[in-house]
Amino acid sequence: MLPDFTNPADWLPWAFASLMGLSILIYVVLDGFDLGVGILFPLATPAEQDRMIGSIGPFWDANETWLVLAVGLLLVAFPQAHGMILTALYLPVFIMLVGLILRGVAFEFRAKARDRHKRLWNRLFFTGSLMTALAQGFMLGLYVMGLEQTWATYAFATLTAVFLAVGYSFIGSTWLIHKTEGALQLKSVRWGRESLWGVILGIGAVSLATPMVSTRIFDKWLTFPEIFYLAPLPILSGLLILWLWRMLRAMPYAEDRRSWLPFAAATALFTLAYLGMAYSFYPYVVPDRLTIYEAASAPESLFIILIGACFVVPVILGYSVLAYTIFRGKATELRYD
Repeated sequence: MLPDFTNPADWLPWAFASLMGLSILIYVVLDGFDLGVGILFPLATPAEQDRMIGSIGPFWDANETWLVLAVGLLLVAFPQAHGMILTALYLPVFIMLVGLILRGVAFEFRAKARDRHKRLWNRLFFTGSLMTALAQGFMLGLYVMGLEQTWATYAFATLTAVFLAVGYSFIGSTWLIHKTEGALQLKSVRWGRESLWGVILGIGAVSLATPMVSTRIFDKWLTFPEIFYLAPLPILSGLLILWLWRMLRAMPYAEDRRSWLPFAAATALFTLAYLGMAYSFYPYVVPDRLTIYEAASAPESLFIILIGACFVVPVILGYSVLAYTIFRGKATELRYD
């Protein structure tokens, strides 16, 4: 159900929900791959670890900006929902923030540490990346379960935490396939093949659980004629998974052709999964409790914030595109001079 675009009280909450959703999707893809690189860190040699750091070094700070933007939009546009969600997810949010801090500090300090201390910062970089991914997966699981706090929902959230961490390692491996060469690229192809199974299980678990926890979501997906309208999402997802599997079995191609394809396909797969979840919960911002229209700030406030967003979002997009354009191509030897 689309809003009435002649009424600001309808279209402004929808616009901010869309912008917040886009920010979360971009964050999951972009910071997902550099978190995934951190999770894969212990599987590489010291020289390969330096090359892995070089592949994400110019981007990881900008990638995290999208998380700040999404949380900021939630706070200013949907303050009531912000309070409810962060209250229910206080502990995993705290763990995520600790993980992000550990990761950022380790990223900088490993460049300046002596060899005997560098191993410690490498371990902390991995620990921070894993903590962040697990915390985000746990939050996703609880959100899908309607923020209910029971042993069953905790068990499901634990599963989604593991699956999201594996999913991040998968998209991280596809990024490394594109950005590296030689032995590290071959390892990345193998990591991609192995972690793809976790992506399949994770998407399957969330897809099966979501209709089961809400009759409203069940009716949106599995009744006639909606089931036919939405059939392209699972069909396209299945085709993408099959394509990824076949690509990863054949790569690397001669002369390193089309090394970007696995990352592009992984991005498309994450996008389809995210669109399916967004459709399931719309128009609720707190599942089955609070809609975006009930949680939204006053239209006058939203309009003023929208004017600011029209300046801020293009700037973030612009410097992100600029960074990826300038530092395109293979990661080179890591140097700090």
